[in-house]
Amino acid sequence: MGLSVDKKIELIKSFAEEIINEEELRELFRTKKEIIAYDGFEPSGQIHIAQGLLRTLTVNKLTSCGVKFKFWVADWFGMLNNKLGGDLNKIHIVGEYFIEVWKACGLDMKNVEFIWASDFIKKNPEYWETVLKLSMNSTINRVMRCGQIMGREESTNNPSAQILYPLMQAADIHHLKADIAQLGLDQRKVNMLARDIFPKLGLKPPIAVHHHMLLGLQHKNTEGMNSIDKKIELKMSKSKPETAIFMTDTKEDVFRKFKKAYCPEKEEKDNPILEYAKYIVFEKYKSIIIKRPAKYGGNLEIKSYDKLKELFIAGKIHPLDLKDTIARYVDELLQPVREHFKKNKKAKELLKKIQSFEVSR
Repeated sequence: MGLSVDKKIELIKSFAEEIINEEELRELFRTKKEIIAYDGFEPSGQIHIAQGLLRTLTVNKLTSCGVKFKFWVADWFGMLNNKLGGDLNKIHIVGEYFIEVWKACGLDMKNVEFIWASDFIKKNPEYWETVLKLSMNSTINRVMRCGQIMGREESTNNPSAQILYPLMQAADIHHLKADIAQLGLDQRKVNMLARDIFPKLGLKPPIAVHHHMLLGLQHKNTEGMNSIDKKIELKMSKSKPETAIFMTDTKEDVFRKFKKAYCPEKEEKDNPILEYAKYIVFEKYKSIIIKRPAKYGGNLEIKSYDKLKELFIAGKIHPLDLKDTIARYVDELLQPVREHFKKNKKAKELLKKIQSFEVSR
């Protein structure tokens, strides 16, 4: 709470892929005492480390800046997006499971509020007036282009929910009184929609802070894509379980997935193992130990991500050693979550239920 504005901006830049815009954010910190940031999540299937560990680290950095964070449990949005077959009961169960995961991996709960979309909207009917006004100031083409936020390709054959969804998401920002829309880079289009339209309705546009999207473990061909579409295509996806580390994966799961992961020798670009080292491991550990036999140089202590990158690019750390090391530390970070879901009765029952659900894209 006592951090300077410069320190707050520095903390946010440590996880933000982009800030729209930085000067507005500085002014917000200089002039407003109670600042609200929000992100929404569709409950669908098991939660992976990008949504779990990485999201926890990001939110804790924001709350350390004195920001109150509102998690929008987007149950109706999951239904609109046909997650879990649009079964609202299953979606609610998954939402409860997500919250249990965040509690178990160290989310700063005293500065976080969870708000269920269905409950909030029922209690605030004026929400729909905002949606209607947003629709009157948006073209169909502009809203259709926001379909990417649903993980859907733009198509006239998609359900009309694809038009309703972005308008509702923009309305969320206003009704949650969010100063900062702190979502993934894949949500950029709807945040820009809100920034463009809000002034027409006499509403204050949000500052958009888009966090980095963690790479999936498997390589994909993204030749010819623009930079943002490429990042979205390469991100971790729960619909492809071998590309993702889930928060309740076993030790065997973690090491198997890392062993099969893409890790090009001497390359940092699009290297998921280096990404997990940078965005997760070195956020939690001041130093790491690369375990190696004496004939390969013996154990190596590394005290920063930059040093790890330097040694790897120079060929002084083998990809197999890097994979094994990062897998070991990620596995260690998952252990408290596993224990929670093993020992806590409510959490254990939730996990059993969601593991029986068919994963939806």
